[in-house]
Amino acid sequence: MKKLTILAIAAMLMMACGNREEHLKERAKELCQYIPDHKLLEKSKDFMTADFYAVLDTMFNHTPEFEAMDHEWLYYFVTGNGGTIANYEVMSVEQTDDAHAVATIKVRQKWEDGSFDESSDIEEHKLYMEKVDGQWLMSDFDEHKADCIRHIAIARKEQAVRDAMSDYLVREIGAYYLQGELCIPTLMIVATEETDADSAKVWCDCWVEWYNVVGDTLKTVSGGNHSGCMTLVQKNGKPVVTAFEQTLDGAAFLPSAKRIFDQHFDIFQNMNSNHEVRDAARKEQQQEYIKRHNLSVKVTI
Repeated sequence: MKKLTILAIAAMLMMACGNREEHLKERAKELCQYIPDHKLLEKSKDFMTADFYAVLDTMFNHTPEFEAMDHEWLYYFVTGNGGTIANYEVMSVEQTDDAHAVATIKVRQKWEDGSFDESSDIEEHKLYMEKVDGQWLMSDFDEHKADCIRHIAIARKEQAVRDAMSDYLVREIGAYYLQGELCIPTLMIVATEETDADSAKVWCDCWVEWYNVVGDTLKTVSGGNHSGCMTLVQKNGKPVVTAFEQTLDGAAFLPSAKRIFDQHFDIFQNMNSNHEVRDAARKEQQQEYIKRHNLSVKVTI
């Protein structure tokens, strides 16, 4: 009788384990719908741990696109930019403790008509789950949480440098132009070199432009190009521009540009002479300024 009881208990435990794994697989399948694909769904907040959602929200919605787009995985976790849709299959789930589990997921790319992209490989991914208040939530995906945290730190450091450069251009150079309501610099970074822990040199090709807001239109008042090398120093925990060696005008432009940019001259020349690149950077940074200052502007002239 004792042996039968032990066998019955063992069978019940095995059944419970099987049911638990099936439950976790079903939950993992449900969570797959909220893996970011080009954008982070707002309703994903209910299916992710608070810290994971906060990191993704910062990455997708509060980091300038010109920073994030350098790292495609930030927007395309599992789907490329080729018009396909990720098709998820949960292969297994391993529960590591009472509150944590890891699901192994296989992903194939599917076209919008429902057929599969036979040219794409089947990829394996890891979906991490954490039990919070009785609910299993997504807590990470392929360990991208750490990647995001690292990238946010880098982006914030770079943004602090860009802000310092913009402030300098508005204050020290914009003051000499015919002024409008807004002064919006366009920064194109050629190269950056940290000279020590508290200082850096930034070679740049910049435009300083003043605008007036007329209805929903941003109209140019004045502006000009300013290229050269800025020196930035950390003061009270923030970078501050302490010097800006600029290229000279007229016949002196080319010799001064070669001297200042030195080994970075070819990159500068390609950047400075490409009107399409400059216009794209101008529009992108205008939109970032408009978004940051909550302006009702739709057109720029």
